[in-house]
Amino acid sequence: MRKNKKHSLEFKLSIVDMIVQGQGSAKTIAKKNSLPREMVRRWQMQFESFGIEGLKPRGGNAVYSQSFKISVLQIIQEENLSLMEAMLRFNLPSPSIIANWRKQVEAHGFEGLKPQVKGRPPMEKNDRLPNKRKKRASKVPLTREEQLQQELEYLRAENALLKKLHALVQKDSKRKP
Repeated sequence: MRKNKKHSLEFKLSIVDMIVQGQGSAKTIAKKNSLPREMVRRWQMQFESFGIEGLKPRGGNAVYSQSFKISVLQIIQEENLSLMEAMLRFNLPSPSIIANWRKQVEAHGFEGLKPQVKGRPPMEKNDRLPNKRKKRASKVPLTREEQLQQELEYLRAENALLKKLHALVQKDSKRKP
């Protein structure tokens, strides 16, 4: 079976309905439908606690604050809750989220629970603009040396462009016999 397969609300309801009607235990129904027993049991418990809302897919990845994560872990410790009980009490999508929070605390302390920025960092404003020559800040006319330096820069760029164009034409002509 494929990992992270999404199941429709109707499918989840039909599985939970089989359990509620007494057609079998979570274990037998899971085996019949080639599903992990823990998943079917989680669906059943979410349905019992929250009704149909508990089975509906959640939109996107939720971001939980550091204080929320810490309070969840402290309540689990104080009240000796299982991961499944804590998942239901705090309406979390999966008990594995809490297990991951525990691992982060063990590895990095409570600082490891801070929400992390994901993805590629945004570009700075200067990086968004194409590379252009620096503009002169002053209005003072260029000296003869500065004019010659600019002209030399322009001619070098033009020469490099023409060499590249010539190389591409040569390469293209070799391909076409």
